[in-house]
Amino acid sequence: MITSTTDPVLGRVEMDVGADDADITSHDTYVHGVPHATFRHLRDNDPVSWHDEPEGNGFWAVTRYDDVLTVSRNPAIYSSETGIRMEEMDEEENAARRTMMELDAPEHTQYRRLVSKPFARPQVIKYEPSIRHIAIDVIEEVRQSGATTFDFVDSIAKQLPMRMLGRLLGIPDEDGPWLVEKGDALLGNTDPDFTSHPVDLVDTEAFRLMPFRSPAGFELFNYAQKQAELRRGCPAQDVIGSLMEPMPDGKRLSEHEFNNFFTLLVAAGNDTTRYTMAAGMQALIDRPEMLRELQADPTLIPSAVEEILRWTSVTMHFRRTATEDTVLNGRSIKAGDKVVMWFVSADFDERKFPEPFHFDIRRTPNEHAAFGWMSPHLCLGAPLARLEIRVLLEELLPRITEIVQVGPTARLRSNFISGLKTLPVEVTWA
Repeated sequence: MITSTTDPVLGRVEMDVGADDADITSHDTYVHGVPHATFRHLRDNDPVSWHDEPEGNGFWAVTRYDDVLTVSRNPAIYSSETGIRMEEMDEEENAARRTMMELDAPEHTQYRRLVSKPFARPQVIKYEPSIRHIAIDVIEEVRQSGATTFDFVDSIAKQLPMRMLGRLLGIPDEDGPWLVEKGDALLGNTDPDFTSHPVDLVDTEAFRLMPFRSPAGFELFNYAQKQAELRRGCPAQDVIGSLMEPMPDGKRLSEHEFNNFFTLLVAAGNDTTRYTMAAGMQALIDRPEMLRELQADPTLIPSAVEEILRWTSVTMHFRRTATEDTVLNGRSIKAGDKVVMWFVSADFDERKFPEPFHFDIRRTPNEHAAFGWMSPHLCLGAPLARLEIRVLLEELLPRITEIVQVGPTARLRSNFISGLKTLPVEVTWA
């Protein structure tokens, strides 16, 4: 639940910002929520700060908005090619797990073009009728069941992106829940609720060449190959079919590259949107007056979506590696140093966002960093995620008169993804 206070630095505060000395590297820290007070302390006192790691050489934490954009926009100096997460990987491991997220131009551009068409804005606009149909089905299934108390994450937030992902991939609807389970194991690879082999709690060396060091990678690779085989005999106009097409230079993805891209789409195409929907709904539940405003004036929903994206900042960080000696905000960074962009801090930077700890559905401008704003690695699925969140609100809000939280939430154990695993609610249907 929110706390509302007035802080001389922050202005209105509508969340528990915690202590200012949390360990931002620890997965356990985020089980209790994002350590916003710690990030504020870093922004104010040491915005490009060095952090040692239990295993590894440490990293630079970049916490101010402008500095995050500097790193994000300059891949020649801050490269993705040695990994996008804080964890250390040797050359073999990095090569085995590489997708376009771990590539810089020109290779990144070439791979991105291969899968960009289904996610480009002109194409995504065409999906709106399908998304709206799915959203209505998802909501009405819960409503017509007679349920008034349920887990919003499991019953609604998980369902819409899962079903839409299945349509885009061209897979049977009945395979959706299994794929989501495996995607959870990949992105939730540090959470015992989602994987039998949580990183840093058990030995994952046997899976070091799998995506996210997860045994789910084996199963997804097998599934990907079965789907590819189906399309070799009968080509299909879907995302999997796009991955099988030759690139402009005639080169095709190798079997391993294809498998890696497929697992990336499964992991990124569901979980992040689900967690954004869930945390966004919690923000509105905590502010019933804003929920009523959106019900009375649906034209506010697009700006509310942007504020939800800023407020939730589900992908909390990405890592880059310095390719040369450089200086960032007065700090000398050496070639080979890890540099971690904390989007979850940038999106609450008081230098960019007036009263950032005040949730404001009318906030404008709202140039949040949630999708990698103005970066070569701008999230491919950003237009689709925006559309899914908007349509869900447009279809859900007219169908309820009240929604309240009726129990504690559970949060993902991860320093990478900020996610609500559960959100128990009670709804009064209209």
